[in-house]
Amino acid sequence: MTVEVPDSQVIRDAVALACHAPSLHNSQPWRWVAEGATLDLWADPTRLMPATDHTGRELILSCGAVLDHVRVAMAAAGWDSATDRCPDPADVNHLAMLQFRPNETVTETDQLLADAILRRRTDRLPYEAPAAWPALVSALRRAAMRYNVLLDVVADDERPRLAEASQLTETLRRYDTTYLSELRWWTSPFESDATHVPESALLSASEAARVDVARAFPPVGGGQRRAAIDHDRSKILVLSTHHDDARPDVLRCGEALSAVLLECTLAGMATCTLTHMTELAPSRDIIAQITGTAGRPQLLIRVGRSPAHDRHVERTARRAVTEVLEFRI
Repeated sequence: MTVEVPDSQVIRDAVALACHAPSLHNSQPWRWVAEGATLDLWADPTRLMPATDHTGRELILSCGAVLDHVRVAMAAAGWDSATDRCPDPADVNHLAMLQFRPNETVTETDQLLADAILRRRTDRLPYEAPAAWPALVSALRRAAMRYNVLLDVVADDERPRLAEASQLTETLRRYDTTYLSELRWWTSPFESDATHVPESALLSASEAARVDVARAFPPVGGGQRRAAIDHDRSKILVLSTHHDDARPDVLRCGEALSAVLLECTLAGMATCTLTHMTELAPSRDIIAQITGTAGRPQLLIRVGRSPAHDRHVERTARRAVTEVLEFRI
């Protein structure tokens, strides 16, 4: 019996779309290999940032996000996916193997989710409070639960404690020259690598002062974007795994990140993924205490509303699909 498989152009288009997934400093640390009826996802250790992500955990989170994105892209193209995570225990870089079967019924939701991939931005500016929050957070919890990932919301009265921990985390790194050099390299406007975080995605000192929970990037310019928002009113989500930092669990958490971000985008919300606090063990412990989670915090997400028709946040560049996708015969 002949097994129907997607042609190379379908795979190429899906991978190109999926690679708009978020990653640490836009590092895009993934490789794809298409061979026969399978599409394999591999971590790309050459894109690791050892000073920031010394365990490689955030690299796996990034790969989880692109894995979920590619399934969304393939669903919109009419293909269902079956995922085998970490298929080769002897090769830690082989993260997933996907197989596809045709689905003649592409739903409106399938298409909307794929469209949301290009609409999503990492928005570091201050937000207004999210709209229709109880219904949205219920949908976000369902999205995370599909991957066996815990989703908690930082209570408003615990926000000052979280902000204090965020500032302490940045203070502890103030004299870490290796970390600071790595951060500056990935955000330098003079670097030729188009994947670097663009200046338009960073904040001036006055803009950053209105966001209480954030990574301290090198400030740019003297802008006063969203001056009417005197302080960030976002809600802060925490995604946690049940079983510490086991590679399959962290990969699933990255997949849940993708699902949550796309749901927020569909709802018209702005988002910013935060990992600076989960890079240090003491800060992770504080987050767990604040939320009361039984799991291990992996990342935070700010969720809120940006002003209508706000065009301050541009989409960051992506690597060419020919750099990340290989076809094998």
